[in-house]
Amino acid sequence: MTNAKRFKIACIGAGNVGASAAQYCVEEELGDVVLTDVVEGLPQGKALDLTEAGPIRGYNSRVTGTNDYKDIEGSDLAIVTAGLPRKPGMSRLDLLEKNGLIISGICENIKRYAPDSIVIIVTNPLDVMVYLAYKKLGFPAERVIGMAGCLDSARMRAFVALELGVSMKNVDTMVLGSHGDDMVPLPHYTTVSGIPITTLLPQDRIDAIVERTRKGGGEIVALLKTGSAFYAPAASAVRMAQAILRDEKQLLPCAAYLMGHYGLNDIYMGVPCILGRAGVERVMELEISEADRSSLHTSAGEVRAGIDGLKERGIL
Repeated sequence: MTNAKRFKIACIGAGNVGASAAQYCVEEELGDVVLTDVVEGLPQGKALDLTEAGPIRGYNSRVTGTNDYKDIEGSDLAIVTAGLPRKPGMSRLDLLEKNGLIISGICENIKRYAPDSIVIIVTNPLDVMVYLAYKKLGFPAERVIGMAGCLDSARMRAFVALELGVSMKNVDTMVLGSHGDDMVPLPHYTTVSGIPITTLLPQDRIDAIVERTRKGGGEIVALLKTGSAFYAPAASAVRMAQAILRDEKQLLPCAAYLMGHYGLNDIYMGVPCILGRAGVERVMELEISEADRSSLHTSAGEVRAGIDGLKERGIL
């Protein structure tokens, strides 16, 4: 193990999501982390705080804070969380123009300093921002991925576990589509130790869980009032990073580039993917009902509207 490659991870954005992602990366000892932000002192302070937690939490990974993108040079993987969070009453698409400009600038720096990296986008509106990143970076599609379904599925798993009073570890589920109110949770692919929830819960409770999953982010925004979710989004991005850096070949739902999959082309959407050292190594096509397929295409319409919005604003 002493000769194993020590990975370098760039966490771009040192707000709540980025700092939490850095924390989870070092606690998993995925590699050394460079925490990057435009605000002077913010990434440096949080990096020092995380370093000082190392002896207590038992990790040996290094955390560096910086305002200079040159410090991400040679990164194997970048987790991009920079951008404005939602406020109560805002949709993810309301963030389109401002976050689009932020992501465009970040991509120029990743392209310059970490051209061989795999990039995980977390910034909202997620599916639109990862499509923008793909176009700006010019990387192969398998190396540009969006964190979406991993978070949405985690939320649904939590809600199912709470409803049934079972361990969250026993629950598996799958959520497809855009990271928004038109996402497509799949109850028939949701199980508790292999038992479909369609045999464990009445339809009205399943419908309530599906609806809460769709509104999961908004529920937290409404409660916080001055920010949005950060623990679960960061954990989801780092779960993806772990699968990639450790070449786990894990089946996880992510926003991946579609080329005919599910009847969709030239778009990023949440679909089941095999993640390994090459990034998205395969997109899995599930057998889904015509109703779910129709919902998936409706979800794609929301993403395309965002892409068109970027084009109208001259960002894409």
